[in-house]
Amino acid sequence: MSKTVLITGAGTGFGRGVAFELAQRGHRVIAGCQIWPQVTELRQALAKAGLQADVIKLDVLSEIDRGKVLERDIDVLFNNAGIMESGPMAEIPMSVFRSVFETNVFAALELAQGFARKMVKAGAGRIVWTSSVAGLVKVPFDGAYAASKHAVEGICSAMREELAPYGVQVVTINPGAFRTGFNDTGMESMDQWWSQGERVVEHWPVRELNRQHDPAEMIAAMVEVIEAENPPYRTVRPAAAEEMARREQADAWDLKV
Repeated sequence: MSKTVLITGAGTGFGRGVAFELAQRGHRVIAGCQIWPQVTELRQALAKAGLQADVIKLDVLSEIDRGKVLERDIDVLFNNAGIMESGPMAEIPMSVFRSVFETNVFAALELAQGFARKMVKAGAGRIVWTSSVAGLVKVPFDGAYAASKHAVEGICSAMREELAPYGVQVVTINPGAFRTGFNDTGMESMDQWWSQGERVVEHWPVRELNRQHDPAEMIAAMVEVIEAENPPYRTVRPAAAEEMARREQADAWDLKV
């Protein structure tokens, strides 16, 4: 059955891939892009592929953009837009830390609240959040991003139970490391501010991003969650990431410092 799906962060990465796949499968896609050049480029790319989608400007931090998109009626909100900023907790500037929460938590929640109210009145709907494996485990030097995704996990667990009596479903998707470029730029981001001021801890060891997975696996799982009649509450990919998360969560109960 065809659905109307709003995707935030559709200009790049998972959001872009899901927009193409859902359009290919006959769904009505509203693809939200952060900036106008992304809107133009995505429209052209979809047209070249012979696909139809409603590509709009949707900077989730913009009150104007959020207000305009909340005029729409949708079946599924795919709350996917996000940013990653790296750095040790003792050093990361608070302005940078706050920026992660503004996008990944507060803006996403404002959209979710707006559409949740409409879905409750309609008696149906689904809100799909892109969380992360980082929302389930410890992530040294990516603590700001991990903290934002832990917050997403807390929001979703509460929202799921609160909205279930009204026919509205809330689910999470937790990607591990995939080759979208997101992790690469996120790791690099701390270099923008690291040299500005005295540091008391060492710069993190360089991680070789040579074990990232094909994003096609995650995109397929996201599409499955959006389409399924009764999707699982949590979807983690790849399987190795799920195993790691389960193991770390269990180990934390016996951890000593």
